[in-house]
Amino acid sequence: MKLTRKTIHAFLEPRKLAIAGVSRNPKKFGFAVFDELKKKGFDLYPVNPNADTIGEIACYRSVADLPPAVGHILIVTPRKLTLDLLKESVARGIRNIWIQQMSETQESLDFAKDNGVNLISKQCILMWAEPVKSFHKFHRSIKGFFGLLPR
Repeated sequence: MKLTRKTIHAFLEPRKLAIAGVSRNPKKFGFAVFDELKKKGFDLYPVNPNADTIGEIACYRSVADLPPAVGHILIVTPRKLTLDLLKESVARGIRNIWIQQMSETQESLDFAKDNGVNLISKQCILMWAEPVKSFHKFHRSIKGFFGLLPR
């Protein structure tokens, strides 16, 4: 599947998603993404096997524990964990998956392709989840100037 702005907007449009890799530590990127998306009004389902709550929101121990209505997931983990979470997501029936840039591996990308996943990868969700502010807006503008954004 070719990545386009339309596929990115379609992924974000329900504004409801699970986030695997949410950290309890506010200094970690996994927490920053969670916090930013929460402030933007997303309905979030954090996944962290070591937490009961994150930011006062109930946390799920695994992808398998997510409510049936969750059909989108963002994976924000170290690369070594990505493939297992991708496999869990596919087994759970989630086909709309965003692997945060720098979390993908070739093996995870191949698995997603082989399993019919609607995949977004090599993109930062914070450059696309509206409203885009601060350095994410600047970063998106620079990438656009150089023709590096999906069309």
